[in-house]
Amino acid sequence: MPKFLNKRFDSGHLIALLAVSLLFVIVISIFKLIFGIFAFLLLVVVGFFVIQKELLTRKEVDQYLTTLSSRVNNVSDVVLSEIPIGFLLYDADYRVEWANVRLKTWLQDKVELGESLDGLSPDLIPFIHNEEAEIEFIGVEGRTYEIHLKRDERLLYFFDVTTQKELEQKYEHEQAVFAIVYLDNYDELTQGMDDSARSTLNSKVTDLLNTWAVERGIYLKRSSQDKFFAVLNQRILYDLEKTKFALLDEVREFTSELNVPITLSIGVGFGSVDFKELGELAQSGLDLALGRGGDQVAMKEKDGKVKFYGGKTNPIEKRTRVRARVISHALRELILDSDKVFIMGHRQPDMDAIGAAIGILKVAQANETEGYIIFNEEERNFGIEKLIDKIKEENKLWSRFIRPEAAHEMLTFRSLLVVVDTHKPSLVIEEKLIHKAERTVVIDHHRRGEDFIEEPVLVYMEPYASSTSELVTELLEYQPDRLRLNMLEATALLAGITVDTKNFTLRTGSRTFDAASYLRARGADTILVQKFLSEDLGKFIQRSKMIEHAEMYREGIAIAKGEPTQSYDQVLIAQTADTLLSINEVKAAFVISRRTDGKISISARSLGEVNVQVIMEMLDGGGHLTNAATQLDEESLEEVELRLKHAIDEFFDDREREDD
Repeated sequence: MPKFLNKRFDSGHLIALLAVSLLFVIVISIFKLIFGIFAFLLLVVVGFFVIQKELLTRKEVDQYLTTLSSRVNNVSDVVLSEIPIGFLLYDADYRVEWANVRLKTWLQDKVELGESLDGLSPDLIPFIHNEEAEIEFIGVEGRTYEIHLKRDERLLYFFDVTTQKELEQKYEHEQAVFAIVYLDNYDELTQGMDDSARSTLNSKVTDLLNTWAVERGIYLKRSSQDKFFAVLNQRILYDLEKTKFALLDEVREFTSELNVPITLSIGVGFGSVDFKELGELAQSGLDLALGRGGDQVAMKEKDGKVKFYGGKTNPIEKRTRVRARVISHALRELILDSDKVFIMGHRQPDMDAIGAAIGILKVAQANETEGYIIFNEEERNFGIEKLIDKIKEENKLWSRFIRPEAAHEMLTFRSLLVVVDTHKPSLVIEEKLIHKAERTVVIDHHRRGEDFIEEPVLVYMEPYASSTSELVTELLEYQPDRLRLNMLEATALLAGITVDTKNFTLRTGSRTFDAASYLRARGADTILVQKFLSEDLGKFIQRSKMIEHAEMYREGIAIAKGEPTQSYDQVLIAQTADTLLSINEVKAAFVISRRTDGKISISARSLGEVNVQVIMEMLDGGGHLTNAATQLDEESLEEVELRLKHAIDEFFDDREREDD
């Protein structure tokens, strides 16, 4: 600021000073006129020079302010044109009113006055209508701009964030990723080989994996005979995702040519976490992949989200009787250390869930421990009505069935909760019991999903098994023989196996028939099983009507829908899909119907050529290669049908691309 601005008086001060001086002259004149005249003349001279100085100062100030204003205006123009921010004003009709030079330069004069904002981007006007604070916009030559809005002024600010986004992308691409590669069935398949054959197989598989790693810039280190540890970055992981981890298919085809059906399971850990947590995520992902049957990749992020690739083949049976015996003994130790055992299946339990629950109840009784089956009679489906009616005739067994409310009152810190035929907390009869129980055991035959019961003390999940009843039957074989299965208990277990295998036609292995043989030897009644599975005429007619209106969507794909205004039991929906599959030239069947709980269900069945599990996972469901399902909250069956057809198309498109 100029010094003269600090020294100048304002007009009020000057007038006050002159008034005081004049008063002083008058006082002097009263006492001595000659001195008064002299003082007056002196005052006039001084006043003249002071006024002249004040006028000169005012002139200098006016000149300074004029110059400063001109400079500020010039700087404003320079700032608006040179500042690295774009400005755009629009009118009430969302047309461009004004834009600064910088924005015009960025967009290479594509900003035309009077043109609609849609000409810049179709997202701008919806952005102005919404409550969003900012939006990204891709402009000329792929540069990225972040747009901020001042609604009251109808003003848009454009910030060039291209460099920032490139740095963020580079940072993301360079993030470390850990992976654990596991050779499924390696030990079992090489157990009978001689040293030469095992060495040859080992060398060929290792060469294949090393070549794959070198070509993609992955560090791969073998940590054991059947396990490798890999380090890569996020960019390489993106590239692998684009190929849907084609390595799985390469290894499967390569080992098939060697007549050794070895497949890969890969667990991947990624995200902005430390190396320790990355390793834990990779191991957790591998556990998920193996729990779902192997031959697939499970990618797990720090927030718990999981993405799956592969899982296209029917899982090969890997479980052994040794594992069944070990699990059976571990379960026995947990039961002996408990005061009570509570068994719980999924909501609307089916024959497999009830049969498995009765089997675990028998395990508890064989170890002289109180056991109870949690059962909500209001939620049962018609498929188990005949079995429940038969159980009610045996008071000793029916007395072991209790409601969830009673279980809450009876559960103690020493109690053991056994969950059968599901591993998802959201599907159990009473989810609160899982959080209340100190110790939980999970026994299930479904492929493991992202949603899983937290910290169980024992997990026995075998997706290679036909049913949970089959798994429980094997566990019974290694329990004390104090209490033998009676006819009804053995029949309930056999009914569970029969239902899930569709009368021993699907997902049956040698162990399935071994379990059935064991139950038959304990008095299981096959005639009674058929009575349990029989249905009334009304249900048969309902199923027939859905089948009557089924359509063939693609070659070998049958889709049936229930009546839009009618609700169907889940068992009936599943039975309809099973029946469709028995029709000539049908390779896969999908049934869409509204359930009694209001949700829309899709039951999917396949003979093995079409992987219905992959299709259902696209719709947030799951299951097995030949047996899967999902539940959706859409308003209409037509919406669900469109989503299903889109998923089927995507499945076949992916398969065609892989074949090419």
